[in-house]
Amino acid sequence: MPHLDEAFLDSAEALESLDSRGSLRALATAGAQVRRAILASREAGIERVAGGDRPRSVLVASLGGSAVVCDVLDVLAEPGSPVPLTTRREAPLPGWIGPLDLVIAVSQSGRAAGPLALAAEAARRGASLLTVGTPDSPLADVSARGRGVHVDIAVDVPTSRAALWSMLTPVLLAADGLGLIDCSEAVLERVADRLDERAEECRPSSESFVNPAKILALGVAETVPVVLGDGALTGVAASRAAAMLARTARMPATHGALPDAASQVVACFDGPFSGSGAGAGRPGVVGAGERDIFADPFLDGPPAPQLGLLMLRDTPGATLDPVVAEGRRDAARLAEAVTESARDAGVRVWEVEAAEGHPIERLASLIAMTDYLATYLALALGLDPAVSPHVADLRDRTS
Repeated sequence: MPHLDEAFLDSAEALESLDSRGSLRALATAGAQVRRAILASREAGIERVAGGDRPRSVLVASLGGSAVVCDVLDVLAEPGSPVPLTTRREAPLPGWIGPLDLVIAVSQSGRAAGPLALAAEAARRGASLLTVGTPDSPLADVSARGRGVHVDIAVDVPTSRAALWSMLTPVLLAADGLGLIDCSEAVLERVADRLDERAEECRPSSESFVNPAKILALGVAETVPVVLGDGALTGVAASRAAAMLARTARMPATHGALPDAASQVVACFDGPFSGSGAGAGRPGVVGAGERDIFADPFLDGPPAPQLGLLMLRDTPGATLDPVVAEGRRDAARLAEAVTESARDAGVRVWEVEAAEGHPIERLASLIAMTDYLATYLALALGLDPAVSPHVADLRDRTS
């Protein structure tokens, strides 16, 4: 099992010395990113997207650290969007895209091959364009030549993962203006406030016994993590959390959303990483999620890794729609059943509940928490959250 230094996590100076590109500082600017992106969207003329008219369809292109932009817009639009919305990571552009459609391409650097190629092909076909990325980039140039709207984002964030809210905010504002979702500037101002609250709660100077993100990091580090959302909205947060754990903390994690993922997750409770399954008889494992304190690491070997379940829960909230209310009650019952099964099987369980409010507010509260979790976990493992030698080597091999 990895060694974590809890004292290191409690030293703001030590964290800053290892965090060479200021990933924690960048996460703390999430609220400011939203406010700055609102202003940048106004200056770019976000109301001019698609000529101010509702398009026949919308295609969103993003990948890598910005891939969650596709997922967020998809889950927010799915219940009531009057036009179809699709997502695409790479070329080719679907053949049905034409002058009546809108293509949204997002790339922090403005150079990501997939969104760039999709935007260029959309401009060639006369489709409406909205692009989000750095100024004076190839993506901005494609948008200008295609008479699209380009929203500039700040370039002072170390990675696209930490720049999520700069990239997502203009897309949400455009979708709101076209009547695809309900996400006004007032809602996004509340999102910014939520992100500020989370930044204060998870600040580096907050000690590990009260900082919720540090508590989660110390626990998750000792497990094989599974991140599970209790519905479609929290499923997006689970996907983002698994990506952050892998890319930022270098911890492989699987993810899913209820109800579809219930069986495959619960089936793992019988497996080699649970306290009651095939691993229960191995040295160092005594079942029910407990470690054998008498195990000798020299004679018995290191303790086996243990399954951990990070359950992301949506807040019940108030709704006048009886169908929606019943669906939330069903989701809550299923989530309770899964967590009870996990605990009975000796799986370590953590639950994070979303804040109340608009769906994007609830989603923001979960994403912010798991972003901090992954970043603190990387630092506790002695890793720079923004620098991976193997990723750099991969870029060199493929450039």
